[in-house]
This record gives sequence, C-alpha cells and structure tokens, in this order.
Amino acid sequence: MFWKILGVVVLVWIAFAVLGWLIKALFPILLVSAIIFGLYVLYKALSGSKDKSPLSKF
Repeated sequence: MFWKILGVVVLVWIAFAVLGWLIKALFPILLVSAIIFGLYVLYKALSGSKDKSPLSKF
C-alpha cells in the first residue's frame, strides 16, 4: 500500500513539473499572440470600414 501511495505522489509531482514547464514555455507565445490579436482588433475598429459583413467585425 505504501508503494502505491508513493507511486501516485511521484506521478502527480511529475505531472505538475511537466505542466509548469509547458506553461513557462508557451506563455511568451500566448502573450505575443494576444498582443497581435489586440492590435488587429484595434486596427479594424479604427479603420472605419464600411463593409458590414460578419467577418469584418474582427
């Protein structure tokens, strides 16, 4: 029983380590893409396009 509990604790620890590494590695990509998307939406809002198609909202 001790080894099962220890195994579960080790697996959870490894899972959190991998998850933390993924978040740390992908956060800059997420940040840059959010900034680019925000600038694109701001540009479309300020451009004053007369096209009222649903795709022109974003």
